[in-house]
Amino acid sequence: MGHALCVCSRGTVIIDNKRYLFIQKLGEGLLSELHLGRVSSKWERHPPSPQGIPLGPSSVGDDRGPSLTPLAHSGFSYVDLVEGLHDGHFYALKRILCHEQQDREEAQREADRHRLFHHPNVLRLVAYCLRERGTKHEAWLLLPFFKRGTLWNEIERLKDKGNFLTEDQILQLLLGICRGLEAIHAQGYAHRDLKPTNILLGDEGQPVLMDLGSMNQACIHVESSRQALALQDWAAQRCTISYRAPELFSVQSHCVIDERTDVWSLGCVLYAMMFGEGPYDMVFQKGDSVALAVQNQLSIPESPRHSSALRQLLASMMTVDPHQRPHIPLLLSQLEALQAPAPGQHTTQI
Repeated sequence: MGHALCVCSRGTVIIDNKRYLFIQKLGEGLLSELHLGRVSSKWERHPPSPQGIPLGPSSVGDDRGPSLTPLAHSGFSYVDLVEGLHDGHFYALKRILCHEQQDREEAQREADRHRLFHHPNVLRLVAYCLRERGTKHEAWLLLPFFKRGTLWNEIERLKDKGNFLTEDQILQLLLGICRGLEAIHAQGYAHRDLKPTNILLGDEGQPVLMDLGSMNQACIHVESSRQALALQDWAAQRCTISYRAPELFSVQSHCVIDERTDVWSLGCVLYAMMFGEGPYDMVFQKGDSVALAVQNQLSIPESPRHSSALRQLLASMMTVDPHQRPHIPLLLSQLEALQAPAPGQHTTQI
């Protein structure tokens, strides 16, 4: 574990014996410029005074729509853009306010989960430390900064122009997301909060899964009504409502919840890539019951932009019965078959 040695003059901090300069809070008004790579040159000459922005409690339970902030947490947290003075690279410094021992343990678990993965499609942790602030603590997670922002930013950008991702782009993104999920599932975990705002885009358009704070064991054996209710309450707090699998809305007293909750969420992400919004976003926004809506098989709109193979893939992910839903390895084999270009043909990058 790294140690924050001090908060130094001129808005710098030292983590793991490296100095980082605060550039700006990552807030909604700034994200559009940062994610499009338009970091103002004046920051390099006259950096603004550093001040984080409180994100407040995560809205995964009541889901007020897609978050514009790229890194969130179940407690109160701040995300700042910082620059490594040793390498000139930008980083996202996520600072989680820990009021109690449980908060510190959750932050530590999130850092530990990041350390499990060394995969191009899962966000890596650069450094972690716990810092005292009077009687409270702040957990600091130093993460890579992605100037292109999230998949949701890309979907919204295209939508504003009346455009959508092409099928080639969707397949390429879906392949990377599945590979990230495969890595998580191989470690015996499930992400549990997959959604377009939790998928970053690298410089070459490659998807990177982030926000591992809701990740827990992949296979959960529920053996009592008390355990079922506890899991249901946990899901209401940690799994975004419009991307939450049906089996997490009403957990049965004797059942097995497995990693295929992520496959349902993946289907919702695929739908958002195809149509510019999640399948249950409007249900929630109209005040209707998402819990009831997800119990019925999804009706997929017809569109000349999408092949029947892609539509069939989406339908399989959105199967209400989790035991009939495919596992990620099967989806990967199907995707790789669809992805294979003809001789001399190159895949499209976004």
